Amino acid sequence: MLRAFSLGLAASALLSTSAFAEPVRYELDASHSQVVFTWNHLGYSETTGMFSGFEGEIMFDEESPENSSVSVEIPASSLLTGWEERAEHLKGEDFFGAEANPAITFESTSIETTGDNTANITGDLTLNGVTKPVTLETTLNNSGDYPMGGGKALGFNATTTINRSEWDMGKFAPNVSDEVDLRISVEAKAAEGE
Repeated sequence: MLRAFSLGLAASALLSTSAFAEPVRYELDASHSQVVFTWNHLGYSETTGMFSGFEGEIMFDEESPENSSVSVEIPASSLLTGWEERAEHLKGEDFFGAEANPAITFESTSIETTGDNTANITGDLTLNGVTKPVTLETTLNNSGDYPMGGGKALGFNATTTINRSEWDMGKFAPNVSDEVDLRISVEAKAAEGE
């Protein structure tokens, strides 16, 4: 009887500990995180740009993912398109306004789980000095011990579509599509001490 009572207390303590576990802080791996965006050019082609090498953190609550959060900051000057003149034009005042607005940021405001490894992450996206809400359809690709170098790691893919004109970046629309598709893939590693 005493042993059963002790086991019951231990189980209760374990459950209450996991129920109130703090989210774990993960830092984005700049070498394996990127945002790729695609738009239609005059009905003739799909053109692509990319940001990589950016910083951010994920506060991840494995037990209750809706209590997690995401914060990312991307230097607008890091834009790559595969053609330098196009990249410089996009960084200019017609689009990203990188000189006046050097940071692109995303700060989550809510997370809604939609499946075992999927969620809608809603947050404030700041581009060209304008902040608007967006929702990212997100999939958790992997979570566990990182096979190269140890430690805990996370991997996510996310997608959304925005209308660039909402961020005062509507130059040449609708001939150059207002809609821009975003594809995001990130890896994050648990911060030291986590």
